[in-house]
Amino acid sequence: MSSSTKRYLVTGGAGYVGSVVAAHLLEAGHRVTVLDDLSTGHRAGVPAAADFVEGRIQDAASVLDPSYDAVLHFAACSQVGESVARPEKYWRNNVGGTIELLTAMRDADVRSLVFSSTAATYGEPATVPITEDLPTLPTNPYGATKLAVDQMISGECAAHGLAAVSLRYFNVAGAYTAQDGTTYGERHEPESHLIPLVLQVARGERESISVYGDDYPTPDGTCVRDYIHVADLADAHLLSLAHARAGEHLICNLGNGNGFSVREVVDTVRRVTGHPIPETPASRRAGDPAVLVASAERARTRLGWKPTRTDLASIVRDAWEFEPNGDRRDPSPAAPSSASHKENEA
Repeated sequence: MSSSTKRYLVTGGAGYVGSVVAAHLLEAGHRVTVLDDLSTGHRAGVPAAADFVEGRIQDAASVLDPSYDAVLHFAACSQVGESVARPEKYWRNNVGGTIELLTAMRDADVRSLVFSSTAATYGEPATVPITEDLPTLPTNPYGATKLAVDQMISGECAAHGLAAVSLRYFNVAGAYTAQDGTTYGERHEPESHLIPLVLQVARGERESISVYGDDYPTPDGTCVRDYIHVADLADAHLLSLAHARAGEHLICNLGNGNGFSVREVVDTVRRVTGHPIPETPASRRAGDPAVLVASAERARTRLGWKPTRTDLASIVRDAWEFEPNGDRRDPSPAAPSSASHKENEA
């Protein structure tokens, strides 16, 4: 084994983002263990070269030992609507599970962590682009539990010298084809992300796409959101491992530096797929801000990260090619990925 090879535990590594990050780590020459209970992820999403342990985040103590260099933590319940209806599930899993993970890391002397946080911690920000110094005012239990975990991590860093980076982002999209030819993409059921929803219309799986409000103060009247390619996101996680410092909890927002409206997304899917996409006008949804775009300046200066896959058509094309007519779906039924974020509904 090369002296530069490291060993990483990826919790929630059978989900959308976790699987892509696991693939990136393997391609960089590292050893990877995925811990996932498959309640929201897919066994087919775990890279073949990774070790796989089927289990909950609370089982991390049975996996971790001092041979691990760091943990990348994606395991979480992540449906905004469900978090409102069943907040106890989110506090138990997202917060309670992470307490167990941090304890296991401390006991095993694994002192580096990258956490998949979310821009939902900011709630409805008064200004955009969203910077890390804005107030954190989550508007749902999902965002509140992610913020609580961030606060827990800050305490762990200050008290016990953990080196940690939290990455906050809104809308992850696209798909990634690894060097071995395996493609990793979104496989949610039910689906709540805008780009896959519009692609379902293109595939004939959905009659139309609902557009919630067309009278916002934006160029075309529809909401504007920040979309980041999943491979760019994975790059940020690897850079975070290299820049984590003992006793410091670094929080970075991630975005592509530009926003796209709902109508721009729909029009782009029409061009990429060549299919008509019927629209169904709908009323505004309560709490939907007109514009949500993240500033990634801190990630650029502290991590050296810059997104390279910012073209919306390329993001849509990758997502479209991942599931042409749905033939790359996991044959088993599954719930939404544990590594996804649900703020980007149409």
